[in-house]
Order: sequence, then structure tokens, then C-alpha cells
Amino acid sequence: MTGSIGPLAAGPDQLAHWLRLERVRGVGPETARKLLRRFGLPANIFAADVPALRELVSDRIAQALLAPPDAAALAQVEKTLQWAGEPGNRILTLADADYPADLLHIADPPLLLYVKGRIELLSRQSLAVVGSRNATAQGLVNAEKFSETLSAAGWTIVSGLALGIDTAAHQGALRYAELACGSTIAVIGTGADIVYPARNRTLAHLIAQAGCIVSEYPLGTAALSGNFPRRNRIISGLSRGVLVIEAAAESGSLITARMAAEQGRDVFAIPGSIHSPLSKGCHQLIKQGAKLVEAAQDILEEYGQQLEQTPAAAARAGGLPQQDTLLALIGFDPVDIDTLALRAGQDSASLHAQLLTLELQGRLERLPGEIYRRLH
Repeated sequence: MTGSIGPLAAGPDQLAHWLRLERVRGVGPETARKLLRRFGLPANIFAADVPALRELVSDRIAQALLAPPDAAALAQVEKTLQWAGEPGNRILTLADADYPADLLHIADPPLLLYVKGRIELLSRQSLAVVGSRNATAQGLVNAEKFSETLSAAGWTIVSGLALGIDTAAHQGALRYAELACGSTIAVIGTGADIVYPARNRTLAHLIAQAGCIVSEYPLGTAALSGNFPRRNRIISGLSRGVLVIEAAAESGSLITARMAAEQGRDVFAIPGSIHSPLSKGCHQLIKQGAKLVEAAQDILEEYGQQLEQTPAAAARAGGLPQQDTLLALIGFDPVDIDTLALRAGQDSASLHAQLLTLELQGRLERLPGEIYRRLH
């Protein structure tokens, strides 16, 4: 987006004007951006007269802009300002210096972004991972492992908090969040104060702590079907590329891929069985020019990166203490010794002493079958 809006953080008074603009009936994002290009900031819009406004909008919208906000609008603004004042919460406007630069260049950047969690992730290198809500077991494994590997290499994984592939992608990306490598961003289709689907409540809380939740919708916005396809442009807009893992021929993931292509982002797809309905969408994308990938390394090589600097290696070079590194590598779910050895880049025999120490400290427990679970 181009225009005369300069970068500055919105204080409470300025933010109240942005929130008021968001609620004016008849003023959608496109109209709001048109007004902002002319008048600079919302306060200037509300200070303009009807003739000046009518140069850009209808008389009805001009009158709505100048009408005092009603009690419901004032209550919503007050509630939102209180939310924004809570630790970890932030509302970014188009004029905010922290607004993601990549989003400014898409065709329809959100007027406001409601952010919960680590706002700095919005400016880091990111890759979107999307796919079917009704994924196969192999699809879920692929989503988790690809995201885990990319996160270990320093990438932030962007997805939509839906069931299936999205959930697995977020979970995999969180594995290395404590090592300050990659993490995850969830772009949701509800207000930032609502968790949908409810089954992902625990995951959403983990993302709010170690990652970032983003919404363009006002607080209290329920899960409306039309909001989810629309939010896909933000998922792709925040990312350098989009990886599609399992998608039917008619799939919301293909909408994200199409938006990514329109935004000049890379599109990657994992092939599958010619007999699987969930491979049809990926095969369609590959026919249309998406890059076929079989391993996370394929994506890293596309960006000139190798898996040489693992989180464990970074920690040994002066990052986290070794025990904290091992806990971070265990992640939030139980893990077997062989998988943990692979993550740590050590043989299982050398890990036993470290694991025993952590067990005696009460920081993890050993389960049957040489499986370890982190306690805190």
C-alpha cells in the first residue's frame, strides 16, 4: 500500500480513532485506505467536512463518518483498549512502524492487526504450511516434521490454527521456540479473544506464549465461514512461500496457494498417491508450476540454506545451557529416545546421563518403552 500515512505507534487516543473508523457502517478496508491516503490519519477523517468527504465517498457514508459513535461502539472501543493494554497484546495500525512490511505490499492489507504474543515474529523469515482439516496420519506426520525441521533452521511457521495439517504444523514449529530459533504464527478467522476450534485451546495458549496469534477481526468476532478464506491472504502475505500438504481438488488451501502466487510468493507442494483425493490439490498445484518437495531440505535449498546449524549446535556454541536445550528438544509431547537422539545430534547412549539428571531434578519423567515426557 502506498500513501501519505507515516510510521508511528498509535497511542490510546489515536488508536480509539482507528477503532472508531473500523466500526463505521459502510466503510470497508478499501474505503478506509482510500480515506487514509487522502487525510493521513483517522482523526483527520473525522475532523473533515461533508464536502471534502463526498469527494471520496457517498453522502450516506460521509454522514456516517461524522455521526457521533453510539453507545455500543463506544463500549467496544473501551473493551478493545483494555485488551490492548494487557501484557502480550498489541493492536497494529497501517501507520504503525511495527506493522509487517510484507503485508503492506499485498493488494488488501488489513486496516488493523490484533496481535497476541511475540510481535517480533511478524518481521522474521516465515513459511506458511497449510493443508486439509481431514488429513491422513502421514499428512500429519509430514506437517509436523517439515515444520519442526524448518523451525530448527530458524524459520517461523505460519498457519491457521485449524484442525489437521494446521495443528500439526504449529505443534512441530513450537519444538524449537525455546531456543529462539523458529516459532509459529497462527492467523485466525475470529476475534483474537476467541479460540476456534475449541479443541485447540491448549495449543492456542502455547502459541500465545511462545509464538504469535494474529487476527484482523474485532474482538468478539465469532467463527463466521466467510472470514476464514479471507484471512488466507494474511497467511500467505506474511510468508516468503507456502507449502501445501494434502489438499483436495476443491480446498481452502488452494485459495491460500493462489493468493501466494498473486502476491509473488513461492508455492511448494508435497506429492502423494494418485489414488488419494487429498493428493489431487497438490498435484494440481505442481502441474500449475508449484515446486515439488520431498523433504524440508528442498525448501531450505531453494533459499540457499543448509541444515548445518541445529539448535543443539547453537546451544553448544554459547546458547542455552545443555539441560535446557535438551528439554527444549523434547518439546511439549512425549518423545522416544531414538527420536530425541536424532534431534540432539547425539547417540542415545550419551543422552542417558543427561536424561537421568533431569529425571532426578523432577524436570522430566521416564515412561515405559524409553519414552520421556517433560514435566515443566
